[in-house]
Amino acid sequence: MFLQQMVNSITLGSTYALIALGYTLIFGVLNIVNMAHGEIFMFGAFIGLILATKFKMSIFSALFGAMIAGAVLGYLMERVALRPLRRRKVSELAPLISTIGVSIFLESLALRLFGPQAQSFPSIYAAQLFEVGGLKISAVQIIILAISFGLMVALRFWLAKTRLGKSIRATAENIETANLLGVDTQKVIVLTVMLASALGGGAGVLVGLAFNAIEPTMGITMGFKGLAVLILGGLGNITGAMVGGLLLGIAEIFSVAYGVSSYRDAVAFGFIILLLFLRPQGIFGSKEQQGGR
Repeated sequence: MFLQQMVNSITLGSTYALIALGYTLIFGVLNIVNMAHGEIFMFGAFIGLILATKFKMSIFSALFGAMIAGAVLGYLMERVALRPLRRRKVSELAPLISTIGVSIFLESLALRLFGPQAQSFPSIYAAQLFEVGGLKISAVQIIILAISFGLMVALRFWLAKTRLGKSIRATAENIETANLLGVDTQKVIVLTVMLASALGGGAGVLVGLAFNAIEPTMGITMGFKGLAVLILGGLGNITGAMVGGLLLGIAEIFSVAYGVSSYRDAVAFGFIILLLFLRPQGIFGSKEQQGGR
């Protein structure tokens, strides 16, 4: 029972980690919280669903298409809602308000395009069960775990070893210094927003597979959970986002497994609040981050 719930927890937590990574990348580079990330995540889920059902694509092709759609939405958001404000050097709250406006627009657009009803992915993968040492794991869980951890490992390697990845890290550390060192920070910012949004779009498909239901308002709940993981792991910390997502998944699944399913979100967020009381800067955050950059 315990091991089975751990598998379920890690499966769910890995999707939360992907959502939080999108928040983390944008916060690390731009020092803003992208309030439209949840809605980009939601759009990715619907794009993946359309590709899987209407165009009969495999789930992997649908996932790739959702990530491309997320990247395109990220580019448009950066071009329309963030870049003009950045050039004018306005208040730090202005980009936050701007992304809230984008989130409201995207949710309204989704309601018009997709309707208010919940929709489901094909159940072909959910019906396939494998038993390993007494543990039952579905094909959906295997796909989610493989893709989630694959994307997280690939992202860490890319940020650490490639030239563009190092440019993103330099820009996140200090944008003025990065400019002096010859880094094209404008290009880095656009790339970061597109990468974060692509991860959000991919996470939307994985969450849709995990819960077998997507709807236009799902971005609000998942967005708040991503924000919670961002703070829990430590602002702008990639490792923290991964670990925080897994912890939130564990808290949710075990609250359901042991009889408090009606309060799963309350238990999970209560657990996060308790951890933040013990370590306000987040699990992997520094005291400097706690006081601001």
